[in-house]
Amino acid sequence: MCLSKPSFLKTAFIVIVTVTISSCNENENLKKVDNKYVLTKNPEEIETYFFTETAGITKSIISKTKLAQDKSLNNAIKSVSIKIENSQNLLLQDISKTAVEKLIIINEINTRVANKDLYQLTAKKEMDFDYAYINSIIKSLSGMIKLFESIARETSDVAVLKLITHYLPKQYEFLRETEKIKKEINSKSNHNY
Repeated sequence: MCLSKPSFLKTAFIVIVTVTISSCNENENLKKVDNKYVLTKNPEEIETYFFTETAGITKSIISKTKLAQDKSLNNAIKSVSIKIENSQNLLLQDISKTAVEKLIIINEINTRVANKDLYQLTAKKEMDFDYAYINSIIKSLSGMIKLFESIARETSDVAVLKLITHYLPKQYEFLRETEKIKKEINSKSNHNY
């Protein structure tokens, strides 16, 4: 049986489109990681995502800790904020240094979200500030921990894994300290935040 030229071209076109779409889907296989998408088959994109996200979260945490040092009435919050700020500054330096070595440019991505969070903290009165700050910093530290853990599973890059193994325990330590302060604040004031 002989196919006519138009039906042959139509069949060939459908086959080409189907093959093209399926190959694109395989190349761009996305995996959801904490409400963000990481291209799991491209190590360079995983590393870029790690550096930009870590820098963004770190800058946000630094801004919050500086604000807490000025605005908080609680000495425990001020003390842990100083420790967190110092550690985050070192992390940011290491992230920037490693990113430069890998020729990755870290720019101001998603600063609007971080600024909104900071503006909300700034608007709080002294008594409400401590609650809002401690909840915000716990959320940020938890986000950083989730990011580190998810990237550690996705990458085999030695420099990235070295950064994660160095800073992940510190993030957990700060998370425990801030959760302890939150419990103390809640027990003193009967607030359940």
